Amino acid sequence: MLLLDIIQGLPSFNIIDFIDVFLVGLLLFFMFKLIKGTNAISIFIGFFIIYVIWKVVSILGMKMLSEILGQFISLGVLALIIIFQPEIRRFLVIIGSRSINNKQRKFFLWKFSPSTTTQLNTTAIVQACGHMSSSFTGALIVICQSNKLESIVQSGEVFSSQISTQLLETIFFKNTPLHDGAVIIDKGQIQSARCILPVSHSTTIPLSMGLRHRSALGVTENTDAVAIVVSEQSGKISIAEEGQINQGVSLTYLQEYLDKKFNTMPIKEKQEENTTR
Repeated sequence: MLLLDIIQGLPSFNIIDFIDVFLVGLLLFFMFKLIKGTNAISIFIGFFIIYVIWKVVSILGMKMLSEILGQFISLGVLALIIIFQPEIRRFLVIIGSRSINNKQRKFFLWKFSPSTTTQLNTTAIVQACGHMSSSFTGALIVICQSNKLESIVQSGEVFSSQISTQLLETIFFKNTPLHDGAVIIDKGQIQSARCILPVSHSTTIPLSMGLRHRSALGVTENTDAVAIVVSEQSGKISIAEEGQINQGVSLTYLQEYLDKKFNTMPIKEKQEENTTR
């Protein structure tokens, strides 16, 4: 009888409640996906369990325990904002910019095309990466998309220059003052060199990855930029995007990837256009 009384005392469940539960579940899923692989995941799961217990005891009418847990939840929200500050920042960045790409920009259900596009000199980048890979010269190149990385650009030596194979190789040559750090490319030009990037603190990163790879993951976790890494130890070329890294890619793959990602006009069409000119 007691169980029957409890069930009868539960609030009615309608379609609005279903949508509410679904959206909350979706939000929790994306939050879990965002912090997966970090130390924050344990805190998130623990707080979520306490929240569920609080809701259960509230429904069952356990006033004293409900009040204690309610006070903990109230203070816990403020604590979570402080603890999850990097994750919350990443979440807001993703909402505002991760869905933007070269060919078509969209924000949730609205889509629009960019007014101007800039062709990226991918051939110069690939050739430079190939030469540096052969000579075991470490390099870190970050290519912007919608996020302009103003603070990161200002952290290095700011200048504006056309992309060339020789310039990239000179920047990352071991005896030059600009070799230590990242090169930032935006709007088809080199904007800055010797830039400091945020380092990823993910616990899933293999120990074999050095600071360059962690920096490449760090900048792509927080922005929609693409990072190219040339390993100084192995000479392997890697591509980082959206907090994931693809190691040991070939020069052919790198060329095709960059053309597809940053150049709206396919390679063959560009060659045909140059021929007609």
